[in-house]
Amino acid sequence: MPLDGKRVAFIGGGVMAEAMIRGLLERHLVPPSHVIVTGPRRERRAELAKTFGVKALASNTEAAREAHVVILSVKPQVLPGVLDELRGHLRDDALVISIVAGAPLAVLREGLDHAALVRAMPNTPAQIGMGVTAWVATDAVDREQRDRAKAILAALGEELAVEDEIYVDMATALSGTGPTYVFLLMEALVDAGVHLGFSRRVAEELVLRTVEGSAAFARRSGRHLAELRNMVTSPGGTSAAAIYELEKGTMRTVLSRAVHAAYLRTRELGADARERSRKTGG
Repeated sequence: MPLDGKRVAFIGGGVMAEAMIRGLLERHLVPPSHVIVTGPRRERRAELAKTFGVKALASNTEAAREAHVVILSVKPQVLPGVLDELRGHLRDDALVISIVAGAPLAVLREGLDHAALVRAMPNTPAQIGMGVTAWVATDAVDREQRDRAKAILAALGEELAVEDEIYVDMATALSGTGPTYVFLLMEALVDAGVHLGFSRRVAEELVLRTVEGSAAFARRSGRHLAELRNMVTSPGGTSAAAIYELEKGTMRTVLSRAVHAAYLRTRELGADARERSRKTGG
């Protein structure tokens, strides 16, 4: 067990931090007494402490000082101040995992003056243990630390280690932002069902079951997605008529542009983080 006897500190107690805490505890990877979480709001700290039995603190440095794994789960705009707080207060053997959108490893390394770093991008389904997380580690992360990172991120669902940081930026645009595309598509389908004459409740149930079942079938079949689409598209049938309209509306192009826009925004966030780090002397 890579986390046996290890203390884990979450710097920031937001939604994703809560999902990670829940996953760690439900999988019995660490006991509640070995988990510390911080946050500026007393009410939120009290809520997390009561719900999970973990230790909740106002001080980031106090939380991180004795932790074997420090997880940065704060908003990008407050990251420079957090890095400045933590600099010089980490254990020499600490592993730092950042789930801060767009924050490059170079900024984390310079801001913390610490080399053992992992940058990860989970997505929204992680809140129910069905997420997918792409992550990359610096060369300073040893095998035991990689195992710890893998165990923590696997508590959110699937995890995928990549060799270059650029792939984390890509994953941010594709899988990290991906639930947004899916939710929008589902919303549009529900609206279309209501337009046909279904009640919204019935339309939502039909769409939810269809999306859930289609994803499960695609995974289990092991077939190419185009082959699956062809399986349900009969010549002159309803699917063929629907696909004709979707293609005429350039759905593929619009989706591709949306993913690329999300990727560019991720890169902009990284550039912003570097600029803020430069201004604060990180």
